[in-house]
Amino acid sequence: MTTAIELCDLTKTYNTRRGPRRGLAGLTLTVQRGEVFGYLGPNGAGKSTTIRLLLDLIRPTAGTARVLGMDPRSDAVALHRRIGYLAGDFVVDGRQQAGACLDFLGNLRGGVPAARIAELADRLELDLRAPIKSLSKGNRQKVGLIQAFMHQPELLILDEPSSGLDPLVQQTFLAMVTEASQRGQTVFMSSHIMSEVEAVADRVAIIREGRLAALDTVADLRARSLLHVRLTFAAPVAAREFAELPGVTDLRTDGITLSCAVDGSPDALIKTAARHTVTGLHADGQDLESLFQAYYTGERAA
Repeated sequence: MTTAIELCDLTKTYNTRRGPRRGLAGLTLTVQRGEVFGYLGPNGAGKSTTIRLLLDLIRPTAGTARVLGMDPRSDAVALHRRIGYLAGDFVVDGRQQAGACLDFLGNLRGGVPAARIAELADRLELDLRAPIKSLSKGNRQKVGLIQAFMHQPELLILDEPSSGLDPLVQQTFLAMVTEASQRGQTVFMSSHIMSEVEAVADRVAIIREGRLAALDTVADLRARSLLHVRLTFAAPVAAREFAELPGVTDLRTDGITLSCAVDGSPDALIKTAARHTVTGLHADGQDLESLFQAYYTGERAA
């Protein structure tokens, strides 16, 4: 079996006092075993709803989900043994020391070697003797990361995993994700931070308002990005000559300078510019943060 997660028309509608509220709307996607899958979207897009459906913490209104070949509802107990989960709002008993809490959670999973917990705590710079109630948000997040990773599960489901972490610890976390993937573990990681997903993900799904807006590799998403071009000429050119070229938008001219954005091939723009004497050319690809924001706001279609 090569698939870790299969969603087909997965739909969740919440009934509220103000009427039905959309959670997910017909989500279909597949996550392959051994891949790091980035699940991107702004707050409220449906990321946590998806994860809760995968774990049978809530039930779908329609559609189906399969996780590690199993039904999240009927096979919940067996399935949860094979998953490491970090909730977006990780909460544990604050009266315990961090180490005692992790020992307890490890015992619930049949036992995790103390050396394994100590190794992860050392990497993440967590004091296992500290009471959880005394920990900062970032240090409590470290406890959550350790309990998700410590038993080396087949599938890691991480909801906003770097929340509260400082940049150096965030890099350590990303290294842990890469190592898990190299061991054959699957990582499903939701986030609204493009850079952390870009650093480790094999593929990325972008979700907006409960629907899939894009699904591709980071490289292919980048290939779809807009190209920002600035041309300078020996003499002024007429904007109308370039305005109707395929893919050209946001066209501006200022004397001998022309700037625009190009969606797709710049071939027509270059050929038209070549009718004149070009004295300068500068082109920048759209950064991925801007690209993802465009999907978030609906300015690009899937």
